[in-house]
Amino acid sequence: MQLIASFRCHHTHNLLLPNSFFSLPTAPTTTVTPNRKSPKCIPVSSSTIRLEVRAHSVSPKMVKAIRVHELGGPQVLKWEDVELGDPKDGEIRVKNKAIGLNFIDIYFRKGVYKAAAFPFTPGMEAVGIVTAVGSGLTGRKVGDIVAYAGNPMGSYAEEQILPADKVVPVPPSIDPIVAASILLKGMTAQFLLRRCFKVERGHTVLVHAAAGGVGSLLCQWANTLGATVIGTVSTKEKAIQAKDDGCHHVIIYKEEDFVTRVNEITSGQGVEVVYDSVGKDTFQGSLDCLKTCGFMVSFGQSSGSPDPVPLSALAVKSLFLTRPTMMHYTITRDELLETAGEVFANVASGVLRVRVNHTYPLSQAAQAHADLESRKTSGSVVLIPDGAQ
Repeated sequence: MQLIASFRCHHTHNLLLPNSFFSLPTAPTTTVTPNRKSPKCIPVSSSTIRLEVRAHSVSPKMVKAIRVHELGGPQVLKWEDVELGDPKDGEIRVKNKAIGLNFIDIYFRKGVYKAAAFPFTPGMEAVGIVTAVGSGLTGRKVGDIVAYAGNPMGSYAEEQILPADKVVPVPPSIDPIVAASILLKGMTAQFLLRRCFKVERGHTVLVHAAAGGVGSLLCQWANTLGATVIGTVSTKEKAIQAKDDGCHHVIIYKEEDFVTRVNEITSGQGVEVVYDSVGKDTFQGSLDCLKTCGFMVSFGQSSGSPDPVPLSALAVKSLFLTRPTMMHYTITRDELLETAGEVFANVASGVLRVRVNHTYPLSQAAQAHADLESRKTSGSVVLIPDGAQ
């Protein structure tokens, strides 16, 4: 920061100042000029001298980021230069090493969820190294490897400013790419299985999109908890992965009706809980798969928003229906640390195996979106800042 001091004067008496005082400062000189005339002085009132200090910030740093100026398909994701300032009180600046791609990014791009302003930088998950900390901040330092998942949106960037209380430390044993691929999805799986509906030994659960990023983790975790896991997938290749992830029964929904198959597997009893991230195409069938007093957890809508459901439809079997959001389960700092800590602990112990099946340069985020949206991917997808490759 550069400080420039200047004097302004409004009266003409009492104090004499040389003309040179009002000029820009020059380098000192040792040259002596003989018989030099005295400088001409301007009378100024000492009582009306006002010192002005103007703060001039250094030029903002320019970084590359993906920007969205209008809603639409993957083509609206633009690779642009953006300005990045210094972190303020309670903030840190992070140079991203890996950025998680999630379906919620597509929802914001298409307008299913509303961005606060345009243009905006999408992305709600990243891992990086702290490059600067705001004044007075404790607990974080330059060089720390940190991760965040959720708000604020804006991870599709080489560097970003983050609230320090929204990041969590990444254990040294976990690679940044792995951490970026699992934090948001893992914390989603944690609150779905442990808090939204608490899965226990003996339960039977149905997981749609079982080979997807969240679905894969739900299957692994639910299996470890002692549940019988039924998963739906779109292809035989994904069926193999789902089986490997702990699904006891895998249904290829393009080849057989999943409601009929679930009814056969459960001998007509139904399942305790359905975890449905597909939405419109599976919603009614998911309700049909539930046993009496079963729990319908709708946490996504990759096929579109489900049709409205009358309360009378739930009364048939006294069903429970919820549409949860992870951010509501990690509001406090303690909740955030506990949720993230359990995810990282399960990765370290081998309970959760992370499949980073696809990586793309950040500049090619549009292609990554297109592939995820068309279900060409499985497991986790990670964007790597171009300079970090």
